[in-house]
Amino acid sequence: MDPLTTLRDFTMNNNLHKITKNPTTNTYQFTPTLSFPAQLETSYRSKQGNFYTLETLVYFINNINIKHHDYIRNAGTQKIPAVTLLDRKPLIEYLNGRTEIQFDYIRNPNLNIALTEENESVYDHEEVVKDGGDGNGERKSPMELVREMERPLKDRETILECRNKDFYGVFVAASKRDEEGRKDGVVGKVRAGEGNEMDGGIPKSKMMKGSKIGDGVPIILVPSASQTLITIYNVKEFLEDGVFVPSDVKMKQMKGPKPDCVTVVKKFSSRDKVVTAYEVRDKPSALKAEEWGRVVAVFVLGKEWQFKDWPFKDHVEIFNKILGFYMRFEDDSIESAKTAKQWNVKIISISKNKRHQDRAAALDVWDRLEEFVRSRSRS
Repeated sequence: MDPLTTLRDFTMNNNLHKITKNPTTNTYQFTPTLSFPAQLETSYRSKQGNFYTLETLVYFINNINIKHHDYIRNAGTQKIPAVTLLDRKPLIEYLNGRTEIQFDYIRNPNLNIALTEENESVYDHEEVVKDGGDGNGERKSPMELVREMERPLKDRETILECRNKDFYGVFVAASKRDEEGRKDGVVGKVRAGEGNEMDGGIPKSKMMKGSKIGDGVPIILVPSASQTLITIYNVKEFLEDGVFVPSDVKMKQMKGPKPDCVTVVKKFSSRDKVVTAYEVRDKPSALKAEEWGRVVAVFVLGKEWQFKDWPFKDHVEIFNKILGFYMRFEDDSIESAKTAKQWNVKIISISKNKRHQDRAAALDVWDRLEEFVRSRSRS
């Protein structure tokens, strides 16, 4: 006797009130001579893949008139597994006889367990036949029957959840090592299989020639004034992640003193085979004479005093040897960029509110910077 079919018959005939539970044996008594264990899995498979127990179905069908969230809460209070919202409607339709159960919802209904009044197990083994399509059938093997009743407990996704595992320490160590590698001036990573003559894993033909721009990591200068959009506080987020964060916000988030130098690397698509690290500084006066040869770009404030004591005779020489950028909000007045427009600098406009547009502006900076560095390396 199948507990699911029995429960369905009782539901269709309005006999649910006749089902009683024996707390001593933890069984449901349908008739004086027929009972089932409360924890017995029925043939009804949920959309999540598990089979509902008889206890779950009996409690559910007796509480279908209350709201589902109330039913979930009450079932949890009584420690009874609940029927999901996705299964609610089709299960009600089936138990009331309005629909037939779908085949992918059931396991083999021919292996059923019932309890007699003497609490002895009775197994009903009927002939199991698989239709071959021509009217002739063949019996299923015992292993096929077992596989039909199997339930997956883990899959390739759940095994990756790594519960109770903490990899934060590994992440911190890897980030620290990566940052130290950038400061040492290594500049990249090459696609597998390219280049023959190697130098530290990087083909010499693809490496930037230091003699053309000064030996060492290229330098980008930013204003130290807080009224400019790009400062040493937010330059890393803008150039690496393509997101503009106001300097005052970053200042509040930063712990410790203001950094003297920040290392940035282009993280998104690049035409180069080598990813180049750049040092960002905001104190030109602290640069040594040989370090000025490594300066490749500057974010200008639009004020003349920014270039005081620079080792160049005028703006023409500065922006012939160094690439200039002027950052502004797109709805700022034209007057705010009046001075910068007189210089040979690229004006980069960003929105005050549309942060999804920042990436395009950051890419524009990278494209112009990479092209400028290539041209200097060739000169």
